[in-house]
Amino acid sequence: MAELVADTSGLVSLGTAGDRTPNPISLCVAAYDLYVPDEVIAELETLASYDDEHARAATAVLDLGSEITVQSVDLDATFPLDDGENAAVTLANERDADLLLCDEFNRLGLIHASLADARLVTTPTLLSVFVRTDQLPAADARTYLAEISAARSWDANSYVQRARSLFDES
Repeated sequence: MAELVADTSGLVSLGTAGDRTPNPISLCVAAYDLYVPDEVIAELETLASYDDEHARAATAVLDLGSEITVQSVDLDATFPLDDGENAAVTLANERDADLLLCDEFNRLGLIHASLADARLVTTPTLLSVFVRTDQLPAADARTYLAEISAARSWDANSYVQRARSLFDES
């Protein structure tokens, strides 16, 4: 199975869909060996302590428990992103992972340039993979993307708008 390393942002996005089936986070753990660094777990635990939709999404991810492999990494003190992204990029490079899931749209260029071999994917891209591989109906992907966009304030993001238009063509 392909290895996917995830940052907090991508996991929170996938966890936003809630308990419906199929949902993006359950599809992710079914399709990939999911790895996250300790720093991402710590960020998810902090988010889960609040009372909002991001907390519920973080809790949904943390509830996966043994379906996520957690690993420690040494952070690069010179990497200009927060500890979660720093650790996720480091872990993806150390593991020679197939994919890195990250939704930091304002910093995708830097993250992409920091990866050795892993392919950078975002939640909209991952949803499109699930649609193309018949794991998720296009209508469900559109619904999830709309809900995630509202929760994550992505409505004006051109990258997300383009992804949405691809689902509309399906």
